Amino acid sequence: MKQYDVAIIGAGVTGTSILYTLKKYTNIKNIVLIEKYDQIAKVQSARTNNSQTLHIGDIESHYTLEKSKSVKKAASYVASYVDAHKGLHRNIPKMLLAVGKEEVKRLKLWYEERKELFPYMRLINREEIATVEPKVIEGRKENEDILAMYTEKGYAIDYGKLSESFVQESGEVDIFLTQKVKKITKEQDYYIIITNKKTLRAKVVVVAISGNSLYFAHQLGYAKNLILLPVAGSFFCGPNYVKGKVYTMQNHKLPFAAVHGDPDVMNQNINRFGPIAKVLPMIERFNYSSVLDFLKLFRFRFDAILSLIKIVSDPIYYRYVLWNMMYDIPYFGKFAFAREIEKIIPTVKGSALKYGKGIGGIRPQIVNVDTKMVEMGEAKIIGNQIIFNITPSPGASVCLNNARIDVKKIVEFLGKEFDEEKFNKDLAWRS
Repeated sequence: MKQYDVAIIGAGVTGTSILYTLKKYTNIKNIVLIEKYDQIAKVQSARTNNSQTLHIGDIESHYTLEKSKSVKKAASYVASYVDAHKGLHRNIPKMLLAVGKEEVKRLKLWYEERKELFPYMRLINREEIATVEPKVIEGRKENEDILAMYTEKGYAIDYGKLSESFVQESGEVDIFLTQKVKKITKEQDYYIIITNKKTLRAKVVVVAISGNSLYFAHQLGYAKNLILLPVAGSFFCGPNYVKGKVYTMQNHKLPFAAVHGDPDVMNQNINRFGPIAKVLPMIERFNYSSVLDFLKLFRFRFDAILSLIKIVSDPIYYRYVLWNMMYDIPYFGKFAFAREIEKIIPTVKGSALKYGKGIGGIRPQIVNVDTKMVEMGEAKIIGNQIIFNITPSPGASVCLNNARIDVKKIVEFLGKEFDEEKFNKDLAWRS
């Protein structure tokens, strides 16, 4: 049975960024990466399964100022990395759009608080919006209040390619593909990892497989008061109405992004509009065998059922989920969702939209059955020589900062060294 210092389970952007950081900035060399699929980044990090946005805190209108500051610092590592490695991203414009008096007032306050934090962002009025994104103004009522915060320096990132780059930059390392982890047990100073093909041992384990990480945490006795609320996000595709990313103001009470539109990172002739958020009893989108994985976690516990009932019975959640279910109805759905997109593109027609088949992922929201509330933000569990990554916040954008945090803990576990100063120097972002 082969032994490793560190075993990373999951070859998405979270797992591969940890691998990269360990190999490049620590003196830990005996590492293994385990992935159940036949290629890197096939689930959450695939370009079809996420928003392809670098969330850096500048257009996330539900953030507090402190959250914007922390996210900017956390996401800047990825911005620096993709700037230095060709083919992983492209720079496109992005804006945060406010429509109506109340939203315009909110946006002005938002901008005043953050104009020094994000000096590349600026406020633009109706006339300039019409210049940079004509379709946003075309057909709009003349007396409708509208304002936007805008930059030409937005990032559209292929997080699948980013994951592959992390692996390539890591040099020689054992990578086991098509190996699904069945069980993890603790024996003295090692964890025993049993896959469908082999058994191996590791002193430290990082489980980075999104919602499935919580299953293994439960298996080892951790965080049994937590369950998942799997929120799926889908998109409609349409003509290239917008040249850049156009986000709208977000409802502070909802853990879902407000409606937005942007060009696909790989095909600028197609716009994606969404998300259409809905609760699905599965861990991986379009993988129906993962329904069983969800049920293993849920187990129809009475406290779990009560928690979900309490959450979805909130009028804001209830109306939101109900409307989003309607958008999935064949033929009718695209016309209903066109009403949502009208906030961005007033002249949009439902007939011009197509449901994005095979597009969209699952964002596992953590529910605490003790408080019966959704726990917003990052979900990470640190145990004895083991780390479970469930939901980084705000997602792939902060993968390198997440790696920095995990690597600090890993070297502490093993008594090794992490050159954090070099990490920060190499990945300093020149915004």
